[in-house]
Amino acid sequence: VFPSLAQAQASVANEVYRELGQPSVFLFCPTEYCSSLCSPSPSQSCYLLTLGQELLPGIGVIWTGPKVVSQELSATLLEEVEGVLRRHPIIWDNLYANDYDCRRVFLGPYMGRAPGLMPRLRGLLLNPNCELQANFIPIHTLGSWFRSELGSCAYPGHAGMETVAALGDSQGPQKGTYSPQEALELALRDWVAEINRQALEPGR
Repeated sequence: VFPSLAQAQASVANEVYRELGQPSVFLFCPTEYCSSLCSPSPSQSCYLLTLGQELLPGIGVIWTGPKVVSQELSATLLEEVEGVLRRHPIIWDNLYANDYDCRRVFLGPYMGRAPGLMPRLRGLLLNPNCELQANFIPIHTLGSWFRSELGSCAYPGHAGMETVAALGDSQGPQKGTYSPQEALELALRDWVAEINRQALEPGR
């Protein structure tokens, strides 16, 4: 029925999206979801070019970066992806994912993401460690990075402002000056306080 995989996927995704009443959040994960899976490159991928043309503009497209697990994300890469998909990508960040090797746990700060990425993103999803409590530092430092990014964007109506308000009054980087080391120290301090609080609960 369809001349290509991309056209088949776009047709089905568009039909489901319409049937659901075009919800504000509708995510599509392409078969080529990182640069290393594209042939020969994201900007020259017939598959991604077709998706960019065929997918309805309200559908968000997930992207993991240069690789499945990307150590760095740059504005240049996001510009390339945005150009071919005709929309800002939603980053599915596997920086802390350990489901492919459960002998490892990743406890470092959120890092390797160039400053000023927020205006080029439609959203960001963090794929964490499988071990729930090991994600305190990853999520805490992601919050510090997020607040710093919003501080550097500084324009009204920016998506995510309501999320920052929901983060509460935590102290941390506020004005586009994200430091992974400072974010790590802040997270460690709060994590120790949380551990101590739990230790004092009855029955612990």
